[in-house]
Amino acid sequence: MSNGMRVDLSELDNVIRKLNGLLSDMDKANTKAKYETEIPSTAFGSMEFLESNVLHAATQDQKAKIEKLIRDLHDLIDKFSTSTSKVRDKYSNQEQANAQGVTAAPADAAN
Repeated sequence: MSNGMRVDLSELDNVIRKLNGLLSDMDKANTKAKYETEIPSTAFGSMEFLESNVLHAATQDQKAKIEKLIRDLHDLIDKFSTSTSKVRDKYSNQEQANAQGVTAAPADAAN
């Protein structure tokens, strides 16, 4: 028996669609972080400038942290998207089961 509450499956579809768009944006951000933020060691000076190696190592460290942050965020969004899809499917299946139960009830009552 229903308590009168309904789930708007189209809104869940919208959430899933937006999350998938966000995942696509995260893929682009990951590509940029990985391939478009590389700073060559020569940008900080020659090897004779001892601090150039320290600066280059620091930028490489920060680059790796940014890439990990983007991957972690992507994984979180992907997990949320997958969970939302599963919830949507369960609600849809329940609606179908309820509809079949309602249409089957009069036929069962006749027997």
